[in-house]
Amino acid sequence: MTPRPPDTPPHGLLIANLLAQIAFGLLAMTICLPSMQEWGAIFGAEQAGVQLTLSGYLVAYGALQLLFGPLSDRHGRKRILIVGLAVAGVGSLLAALAPDLPTLIAARTLQGAGSAAGMVVGRAMVQDLFRGPERTRVMAWVGMTLGFCPPLATIVGGQLHVAFGWQSNFLLIAALAAVLLVLAWRGLPAHGRTVELDTHWLHDMRIAYARLAREPAFLLHVGILALTTAAFYAFLGGAPIVLRRYGVGPADLGWYIMCVPFAYVAGNFLTSRLIRRQGERRMMALGQLFTVAGIGLLLALALAGLRTPLAFAMPLILLGIGHGFLMPPTLAGTVGAVPALAGAAAAVAGLMQQLMGALGGYSVGLVSHEDTVNLGLLLLGFTLCAMAAQFILHRR
Repeated sequence: MTPRPPDTPPHGLLIANLLAQIAFGLLAMTICLPSMQEWGAIFGAEQAGVQLTLSGYLVAYGALQLLFGPLSDRHGRKRILIVGLAVAGVGSLLAALAPDLPTLIAARTLQGAGSAAGMVVGRAMVQDLFRGPERTRVMAWVGMTLGFCPPLATIVGGQLHVAFGWQSNFLLIAALAAVLLVLAWRGLPAHGRTVELDTHWLHDMRIAYARLAREPAFLLHVGILALTTAAFYAFLGGAPIVLRRYGVGPADLGWYIMCVPFAYVAGNFLTSRLIRRQGERRMMALGQLFTVAGIGLLLALALAGLRTPLAFAMPLILLGIGHGFLMPPTLAGTVGAVPALAGAAAAVAGLMQQLMGALGGYSVGLVSHEDTVNLGLLLLGFTLCAMAAQFILHRR
């Protein structure tokens, strides 16, 4: 592994700092989900308007990664990260003080815009600071952290909402943004720019994205990443519908859905232990093998007439493990394709994950779901497309 700069903190503290920066955006996104159930009554608004608080966050969170990535290549990772955390903190405070729903939507959008910096800059810094199997190992830790974020954030957010009101969630995120800003300033190495400042930044951004578009390995890694994300979002969108058909209500829904995220965490953990011996290509192949096995077993049980919640959830544990094997080396390959443009690469990857994830979720509504067959076929379709991209990548 390439030696880290002399001002780099100890290995464990550095990884913990990076994980916190990357996870911040997902925490900010999901901690207020329990409060959304009551914002309609609080603000006297329709549920469609309440949903814009999440949509505004997601749009800004995805789109601003395209800006922060090249800017971090141009001006240095640390500076852009600090700016993003400051913007997210201001957005969180404005959300806590919002007197009406339009103000809350605007504040959430600002919060999402600032939070985008942590995801894209954090991934780029993993590329800057680690090499080879060690980089993939750190990406596995990133996957484990992100897997735990949604359930942890929703539990904490619900408790805070009940005890102190919905504003307390935004105050907690504002405080967390301030803490992470200090940790970034004091605890992360001050990496300089990776591109020259001899042209306008918009020109540099165009050049960076054009350069990445001509790199087949980058495009194929992004394709695998985005299609795998689409399959996961299709599961998230379709699971409540299927499980409702099987008699599972809101109170018990989470126990079945969480089988996949927790299996994903386990897969990431195994990847962090196996990557040095198995290598990235073999881990990606194992990931697809486990994923297809899980989907195949799901379809076989459904076609055999076994239509129970466990027959739905248990096979998809294999899918979660498979995604845990697949995603860390794919992420590492995405930011490592053109190391000098790691920020721009992480931005494109993040945006494509959001866009394809939205497509995966939307596709669920295009077919009926009397049982798990149609959802299983959707999962299989996205997975086979990802496998095709992976086959072309490894043939090259």
